[in-house]
Amino acid sequence: MAGVILFLAARPVTAPPVRPTRRRRSPYARLFTVPGTRAFAAAGLLARLPMGMLSVSALLMIAGSRGSYALAGAVTGTGLAATALVGPLTARLVDRHGQARIAVPATALAVLGSLSLLLCVRAGAPDWTLFASYAATATTPNTGGMSRARWAHLFRDDPAARHTANSFEQAADELCFLLGPVLATLLCTGVAPEAGTAVAAALLLTGVLLFAAQRRTEPPVAPARPSAGRTPTPLRSRGLPPLLLTFLATGAVFGSLEVVTVAYADAHGFRPAAGGLLALQAAGSGATGLLLGLLPPAARPGRRFLGCVAAMAALLTLPLAAAASGAPLLLAAALLAAGTATAPAMVAGMGLVQSRIPAGRLNEGMALAVTALLAGIATGSAAGGWAAEHLPSPTAGYGVPAVAAALALAITAAATAITARRP
Repeated sequence: MAGVILFLAARPVTAPPVRPTRRRRSPYARLFTVPGTRAFAAAGLLARLPMGMLSVSALLMIAGSRGSYALAGAVTGTGLAATALVGPLTARLVDRHGQARIAVPATALAVLGSLSLLLCVRAGAPDWTLFASYAATATTPNTGGMSRARWAHLFRDDPAARHTANSFEQAADELCFLLGPVLATLLCTGVAPEAGTAVAAALLLTGVLLFAAQRRTEPPVAPARPSAGRTPTPLRSRGLPPLLLTFLATGAVFGSLEVVTVAYADAHGFRPAAGGLLALQAAGSGATGLLLGLLPPAARPGRRFLGCVAAMAALLTLPLAAAASGAPLLLAAALLAAGTATAPAMVAGMGLVQSRIPAGRLNEGMALAVTALLAGIATGSAAGGWAAEHLPSPTAGYGVPAVAAALALAITAAATAITARRP
């Protein structure tokens, strides 16, 4: 017995074999384990790519043929304003009748408007025809909102997955606004002034047709209710109007930044690089949007939103300072840095919007948020065009997005303070 004990004591002690632990799955990979999500996400990306192309293509096409950035900015601003009015109505029809039944005919009408704009510019038609044609694109459905509605339906009982999906969708938006201006600029300057609009219209129609074909992930139609028990309009939701005002100011940042950057590049002799400069801003935004999706949902989402808007207001002062130096590389770095704050602000804001929308009105509520953004983009586009046309220096135009970002911060801070005082 003693020998056995000595033998066992002399043997080296080894730890029991450790079973390999399973690698933790990424939150984004978890989203796409649901059947059908990859298909509608890919189709949604294709349908949204023209959103980053249409306005830049119209700006370059009109400014090149008519020689006026003020006219080009006014035309694109008018079209976006029309979309702000028509968008919620289209989304309400989507809620009532389904995505596939409404999105396809609405897209067909929008594509006809884009082609009409192209033909009017090429034929030298009067200026009013440009406004009318671009306004006809207002029926373009909000593919991003429809995608978010699908995620919200699929993960209606999983707030963390919805947060990750919102981050993915915002990054997808930024990717489209990253690639869209570059592609539009290459087509308009390297192929033909009308090529950007033509390709964008074709991609829009193809993407929406593919998206509408993904029926198994489409959320069900909200059941009809009697008028006495109808779900209240999202505009009456508590806390939503201040959010929409912030989105309006944030849209002005995007719209003015686009026009001012194109005009600045033109004035300094590097117009073909304008799309690349805008793409850098979108690249910074998309990267931080994806990183935000890896974080857990905020315990106090209102505070996170306020912090993101404050960061956006601070970083939007960088392009103004960089433009004064006249160095394109410094401006590119400033736009990249400024972009890192826009996606987090949008992700946090969209999450708040979804939490405040009544059940059964999700598409309409998301359309209201996008409508506020589009109205802001229209206002910012017109203001940026006016600044580029009338201010003595193109550098001063970068003051427009900086002021818009400061306004967004003021609105958010005031709304947060009011909410904190409520019992």
